[in-house]
Amino acid sequence: MSGGIRKRVLVVDDSALIRQVLSLILSRHPGLEVVGTATDPYDAREKIKALAPDVLTLDVEMPRMDGLTFLAKLRKAHPMPVVMVSSLTAKGTATALDALALGAVDVIGKPEMDPVQGLEAMAAEIAETVYAAAQAHLQAPAEGAPVVQATTPPRAPRPAAGRQLVAIGSSTGGTEALREIFQALPAGLPPIAVVQHMLPGFTEAFAARLDRICQPTVKVVAQGEPLQRGTIYLAPSARHFQVERRPAGLVARLLDSEPVSRHRPSATVLFDSVASACGRKALGIILTGMGDDGAQGLLRLRQAGALTLGQDAATSVVYGMPRVAWSLGAVAHQAPLGAMPRRIHEWCSET
Repeated sequence: MSGGIRKRVLVVDDSALIRQVLSLILSRHPGLEVVGTATDPYDAREKIKALAPDVLTLDVEMPRMDGLTFLAKLRKAHPMPVVMVSSLTAKGTATALDALALGAVDVIGKPEMDPVQGLEAMAAEIAETVYAAAQAHLQAPAEGAPVVQATTPPRAPRPAAGRQLVAIGSSTGGTEALREIFQALPAGLPPIAVVQHMLPGFTEAFAARLDRICQPTVKVVAQGEPLQRGTIYLAPSARHFQVERRPAGLVARLLDSEPVSRHRPSATVLFDSVASACGRKALGIILTGMGDDGAQGLLRLRQAGALTLGQDAATSVVYGMPRVAWSLGAVAHQAPLGAMPRRIHEWCSET
């Protein structure tokens, strides 16, 4: 925390108990200071003016105005990092994913049964999520500016020799980065293995949403599953994702071992396994995210002969993981997010 300056947090929730619990959790983080709480978006609007917070936690279901409506208004009138607090139900999870699409930096899952105990159990993750969001570089398009869409390749490239797997690691801001990349990819590419840091309860819904809007199949990977062309595999919540080579091809191995770089799943665990299983026949990519997960693993992947890419600072919501990877020499080339689909397509097409 540069100069000891703590990031100012405003907690917005209609439940007094949840406001109290979140305030206590966040106040224990050395980089955060809870400067106030608000009971609904109207109250929050006044508190934002008076307290100038760096980051908001925002409940989804509130009286007078729901969190999604307020988020959309906030992004236009007063852009600032927002972490949504959503119940871990089917409806709540879908709404939280809508919030990410609207510009929320991240999501905190609020268990329906005994939410206080559930939040306390995730206290460290919650505090780190909010602290990471406070560093976010927001990229709202200017009013009236055209939205530039990545061009979708017309068809999958012809299979190229020595192109076996794409491995991607991402964290804060990664859900929308992955969506942008995957929507611009055709079906039929080599398998893509992904570690995206998400709080428990959201990975299945995230995969299902991507599967509906992307040409490749998108799913949460299962233990021992063969990795097939045309499929994107997401690491499940709270399990490491490794790739192993078997006589019949690449398969997934899931582990419950200790966190690496404070994460499980860890991008470093994935990249290390890909370095061993595929070496120069893999493409490694590190995207937006707080911290250093994936950097060491990507370095070993590059040392094994793989091409490695890192998202650039200008398009990263949080230029943390890519920055560390770049400083270590793990990234061969930096690229803006919008160029990633083309770079993947070109790599898969090379002979």
